[in-house]
Amino acid sequence: MPLLDVFEQLEKKKVPFQLTLSVSPSLLSMCLDPLLQKRAVRYVDQLLALVKKEKDRVGQDPAFGPVVQMYQDKLSRYRDLFVRQYHCNVAEGFKRFQDSGHLELITCAATHGFLPLLRMHESAVRIQVETALRSHASFFGKEPAGFWLPECAYEPGLDEILKDYRFQFTFLETHGLLQATPHPRYGTFAPVVCPSGVAVFGRDLESSKQVWSSKEGYPGDGAYREFYRDLGYDMSADYLHPYLQPEGFPRFTGLKYYRVTGPTDQKEPYQQAAALAKVKEHAADFLSRRRHEAAVVSGGMDRPPLMTCLYDAELFGHWWYEGPNFIQQLFEQNAGQEETLKFVTPSQYLKTFPQNQMTQPVFSSWGVGGYSEFWLNQSNDWIYPLLNNACDEMIRLAGLDRVKDLDFRALNQAVRELLLAQASDWAFMMKAGHYRDYAEKRVKIHLGRFYQLADSLKTNRISEVFLSDLEEKDNLFPQVDYRLFKRCPR
Repeated sequence: MPLLDVFEQLEKKKVPFQLTLSVSPSLLSMCLDPLLQKRAVRYVDQLLALVKKEKDRVGQDPAFGPVVQMYQDKLSRYRDLFVRQYHCNVAEGFKRFQDSGHLELITCAATHGFLPLLRMHESAVRIQVETALRSHASFFGKEPAGFWLPECAYEPGLDEILKDYRFQFTFLETHGLLQATPHPRYGTFAPVVCPSGVAVFGRDLESSKQVWSSKEGYPGDGAYREFYRDLGYDMSADYLHPYLQPEGFPRFTGLKYYRVTGPTDQKEPYQQAAALAKVKEHAADFLSRRRHEAAVVSGGMDRPPLMTCLYDAELFGHWWYEGPNFIQQLFEQNAGQEETLKFVTPSQYLKTFPQNQMTQPVFSSWGVGGYSEFWLNQSNDWIYPLLNNACDEMIRLAGLDRVKDLDFRALNQAVRELLLAQASDWAFMMKAGHYRDYAEKRVKIHLGRFYQLADSLKTNRISEVFLSDLEEKDNLFPQVDYRLFKRCPR
């Protein structure tokens, strides 16, 4: 909602802006779910009630009163936008700005599977890609031209699969492109084309460092809001009772009253005006550095240099509270300068410069270490044989001769359970150590449900009650089609 609010303001001011946004199929499914839509409204209403309680507590306190008022104003505006304009469906907002030409929407693997580690079964990769394509096109009204590889994880051959599904471009971490053969003559300042014909855009290192680096990045500035100091841990359980986790444990409420201040635990009260002034300063610095970067490299190029700035969307508004304001300032300040930069989407660039160097990028990701060590190590390697075995079983199930309506539903639900088990988040959480037990439990739950469905299909004893229960619990991807496993043997 903070991002959509920024887009609304830019459009109202007639400020030109262009962005590319990957809307993952899992997020899209959640946006369309009526239960989650109701929960979202309930969550905001509860938070607004807590803000009202806080207004009574802090009163006219000069340090914290303005911060509480800021939250009340923002949450009220977001709620109104969410309910009235977007009918409780954030994806409607993305579609609106796609249709107005401001956003290029692309998709990602269905459940963010780490594709190189799933590729022992080509069908495992294809079901991730095809399900994503169907889901995206069904809601947004057209097929996406681009595909976000989860974690930017690429290995040669994945682009061939993307080509089969009519994707025109994807993105790689910097070294995945720079180590390509032959060497890309323009580095990351222009895309390259794989032998399959799929274009690859490499992440620009400098713009990444300015935003992401914990030491050099803008979000660490002392004026910005401190993420980890939250009301949910500052107040007593009795005061926060309705806003605790179901188990009674504290949790982040989103109401954070302090600024980064410095590297110690001592934090000063947040001042919105000072933070927004810093946003303007940092946006100006970012634009200035991009112009300097372009001037340095443009001499040896036959076209204007392209800087591909890749970030997790959660950075803007979540980890970096002022991030959406930063995006707004980038476009507003750029529009007001004589020497402007041009913001373009990948499709626009490829239409302007259709001829690009052909080369073969290398295996890479943007995870720690640059390859796959975070998703394949002693903490999580046990899941991959299980996933491969489940793919073997799914191929056998897809070959069943009899397919009645109940069989069809059970086969598609088995695919949903397999897709959920393939999510890269589980392996990530096991390695990170955060909620490891939960991640292990989720893999086992989804594979357990998969094999219960498989056994019922093989014995022709499908319980409609059991199947309906799973269809209600794991109800994402209505467009999933088990027949891909019949078309794509191992």
